[in-house]
Amino acid sequence: MNALDSTSTRPYLIRALYDWCTDNGLTPYVAVAVDETVQVPREYVKNNEIVLNISFDATSSLKLGNDFIEFKARFAGSAREIMVPIGRVIAIYARENGQGMAFPLATGPSEGVSPSSVQADAPSAATEVDPSPASEAKIVQLVPANNSSSASSARDDDPEPPEPPQPQQGKRPSLKRVK
Repeated sequence: MNALDSTSTRPYLIRALYDWCTDNGLTPYVAVAVDETVQVPREYVKNNEIVLNISFDATSSLKLGNDFIEFKARFAGSAREIMVPIGRVIAIYARENGQGMAFPLATGPSEGVSPSSVQADAPSAATEVDPSPASEAKIVQLVPANNSSSASSARDDDPEPPEPPQPQQGKRPSLKRVK
C-alpha cells in the first residue's frame, strides 16, 4: 500500500486526543464545520460552526469511527442524535487548557465527505489553519477569547443551554502552535 492509498490519519488523531483528554481528567470538545452532511441541533450553530462536548458525562453511545463521530446528547433537556462526518471536524481540544489539534477542512472523499456535499458559498472555517499536508501533524492550542465556558450539550438539571462564548471585538478565537 502506498501513501496515496492509505486512510486518513484524522480519525486516529481524534481518538488519540480524546483518550488523552479522558486519561488526564480533561473535557474533550470538538469544533465542527456544519453543512448538510452534519446532523446537529441547528439552533446551536453559529457561523456554520458548532462546538460539541464529547465527554463521557455529556454523551451516550459515543462512537469515534473512521468515517463518523456518532453519539446521543441532551440539548436543553431533550435527547438528540448527533452524527458528524470525520472530515467536518476542524479541531479537538481540552476545554480546561485548550490543548489539542486543529485540522484543515476536508474536501475530498478520503476524509468522509464527498466533494459535492461541501457548500461552495459557506465561509470556510479552515482559512485560519495552514492547509498544507504537513499542518495535519502540528499541535495547536486554542486561545479562548474570554473565560466563559462553552458546552453544546446540557445535562438534565441545567435550566437552559449554555451560551457559546462571545468573541472579543468581533474576532474569532485564534490558534496558538505548541511545539
